[in-house]
Amino acid sequence: MEFHYPNGRKYENLSAAKQKTPDTTAATNYSNRGMTLEEDLNETNRYYLTSGIAVIHKKPTPVQIVHVDYAKRSTAVIKEAYFRQASTTDYNGVCEGKYIDFEAKETKSKTSFPLKNFHSHQIEHMHHVVKQNGIAFVIIRFSTTEEIFLLESKFLFAYWDRMISGGRKSISKKEIVAHGHKIKLGYRPRIDYLKIIREIYAF
Repeated sequence: MEFHYPNGRKYENLSAAKQKTPDTTAATNYSNRGMTLEEDLNETNRYYLTSGIAVIHKKPTPVQIVHVDYAKRSTAVIKEAYFRQASTTDYNGVCEGKYIDFEAKETKSKTSFPLKNFHSHQIEHMHHVVKQNGIAFVIIRFSTTEEIFLLESKFLFAYWDRMISGGRKSISKKEIVAHGHKIKLGYRPRIDYLKIIREIYAF
C-alpha cells in the first residue's frame, strides 16, 4: 500500500527502516539512541500514562483514501492513500485537570528555527486553546546538536506576528535559548516536558 504526503511525495517509513538495521552503539547509550523527537515523545507519554501522571497522546494524521482494491466481496485492500494536512497540533491531553496542547518540530539548522515549519491554522488553534485557559507550547529539537527546548506559546505568537509584519522568517537559536526552556534527555521519562510546565504554571 502506498501513502503520499499532501504535496504528492511518497511516504517512506524511516522508523521501520531504522529498526531493520539497528545501531548497536547508540543503543548502549540511552542519551543518544538516534530516536526521532516523535519517538522520544511517544515513549515519554507512555511513561506518563503508566505512571498515572498524565494522559497525553499524539493525534492521528488524517488519511484520504484514493484507491481501494475490492478483490473479494468480503475484503477490501487499500492500495493508495494520502496524508491530509492536520488541522491542529500534534499532541493533546490532560494533566491534573489542566488541558495540554502542543506541537513538536525538528530542524537541522544550528542557528535558527524556520517558522515555515508551522501552518497558520496551527497558530490559530493554539490561540484558541490559550483563550480557553489551556496550556499551549512547542517543543523544538535541534537534531544536529541533540538539543531540545520548550517554547511557550506567547513567545511563538510574538515571533509569528513579527514574521507576518515583515520581520525575519525564523526564530534565532539565541532567542530560543533566551526565552525557551532547555530539556535534558533522560531515561524515564525520556523528555520530561511536564516538569517544566508544572514550574511555569505552578501546579
